[in-house]
Amino acid sequence: MKGAAAGALMIGASLLVASCGSSTNSQTSKPSTATPAQVAASTLYTRSIGSLGTVIVNGHGRTLYAFTRDGASKVTCTTPSCTTVWRPDYTKGSWSMATASGRAQAALISSDPGPNGYRVITYDGWPLYTYVGDSEGGVATGQALNSSGGLWYVISPSGKIIKAAAASSSRSGGGY
Repeated sequence: MKGAAAGALMIGASLLVASCGSSTNSQTSKPSTATPAQVAASTLYTRSIGSLGTVIVNGHGRTLYAFTRDGASKVTCTTPSCTTVWRPDYTKGSWSMATASGRAQAALISSDPGPNGYRVITYDGWPLYTYVGDSEGGVATGQALNSSGGLWYVISPSGKIIKAAAASSSRSGGGY
């Protein structure tokens, strides 16, 4: 009986440790660093955001950013200190390609290897990220920030990064 009780205690402890290892965001009930299996089908849209004009956003309306350290088709934001602030926009669990809607161009969408073997959606070769400081869709508070060793910018529907500073992070309609 002593061996069975010890075994049950070890299983219970293992389950407790495993459950403590995942953190969730109370607003979305998703882990703080989403994995492809936890991401909904990926569609890229466009949305007008203040003085920045029309930019690429994800299926949740969140502004997507390019990281200047990445360069085209190179994911460098892979450490937890970077990915908890700048979350890569993953393809869904099957690694299928994202789709385009609005003024987003399907021909510019691809994906590159990202952290832990996941695939990060790219637009005109730029890996895409959301910014944890954007409290809702339609804002771009991460625009022109110097963070994680480089600058972060929104991307136009033509695939060019927009280097202008955001004059306003207020929401405006259009495209989404």
